[in-house]
Amino acid sequence: MIGKLNHVAIAVPDLAAASAIYREQLGAKVSASQALPHHGVTVVFIDLGNTKVELLEPLGEDSPIAAFLEKNPSGGMHHICYEVDDINAALDRMKSTGARVLGSGEPKVGAHGKPVVFLHPKDFCGTLVELEQV
Repeated sequence: MIGKLNHVAIAVPDLAAASAIYREQLGAKVSASQALPHHGVTVVFIDLGNTKVELLEPLGEDSPIAAFLEKNPSGGMHHICYEVDDINAALDRMKSTGARVLGSGEPKVGAHGKPVVFLHPKDFCGTLVELEQV
């Protein structure tokens, strides 16, 4: 069911500073920042050719990233994103196996303009999993 690794997301307390580290120290090409109010984050992407790294910082006090950073003040890996061909079929499969879908349980539009859902980390070896339709 899952396809390629789309990205690994790293929560950071300061997106500009984190972007500078990747750009200046690692020589990475960093995208422009993009605010995603419906997800409560601002993001940038670092394209690695075969996958991406997403750096994300909280957008607003109610951001789920703010709670993560309270526990991990210097930041850290937040989630991993896998591609799926059909998000609705993936959701049906997840629900039939007892996996918990976070939020409303319905796909939202993600940073790439495609439908995404998040799956509870307790159901996936302690890792928050995002599924993105390709």
